Amino acid sequence: MSTALMYSFAQREDTQVFDEPLYAHYLKKTGANHPAREEVLQSLENDGNKVVQDIILQKSKKVLFHKLMTHFLIDIDTAFLSKVSNIIFIRNPEEIIISYSKVIPHPKLEDIGLKQQHELYLSLEKQGNIPIVLDSKCLLQNPKLMLKRLCNMLEISFDQKMLMWKKGARKEDGIWAKHWYENIHNSTGFLPYAEKEIKLSGSNVTLAKKCKPYYEFLTAKSIQL
Repeated sequence: MSTALMYSFAQREDTQVFDEPLYAHYLKKTGANHPAREEVLQSLENDGNKVVQDIILQKSKKVLFHKLMTHFLIDIDTAFLSKVSNIIFIRNPEEIIISYSKVIPHPKLEDIGLKQQHELYLSLEKQGNIPIVLDSKCLLQNPKLMLKRLCNMLEISFDQKMLMWKKGARKEDGIWAKHWYENIHNSTGFLPYAEKEIKLSGSNVTLAKKCKPYYEFLTAKSIQL
């Protein structure tokens, strides 16, 4: 879903998108064994603070959309977040766990990111820089309405082109796309939301319970239909 949102913004002529520019920094700092780890380390700048200065905070006449993971902010001075508009994109933790487990078995709380999203929200709120919270479920239920509201909050105009994209990969895709983006590459827009029967087992059940309070808190803060 986060990649779908990136693809949506990529349709805007006034916007440039960046796919996980802090991924290599995260892998280097944590030693996490993700698919295409060495390729990611070779394809991106490994110094996260340099990424922040040179890529995220770069001066541009365009709207810059950076798709990031909260748990990638490890050992990074997050003061830069006061200089950008922050969207915390949330999803039912059970859906995240099911999706994540297809590539990385037995994910942990820090892999899912909801706890970090909760902490980030509280931190930004304390600074008076309240982030926008967007729920993927609401986005799928009414993409046009939710994107209009999101654009309004970002103080940019809504573009009808954001609702559709061409099937296949994009030039902005990270080197890891072959492991994670099969569904988005087969899509041409936001698919209608459908309730799915999710069956978790073992450690994933415990993980979902740990994530639930964070998700409920952020849901209450999210843009409503």
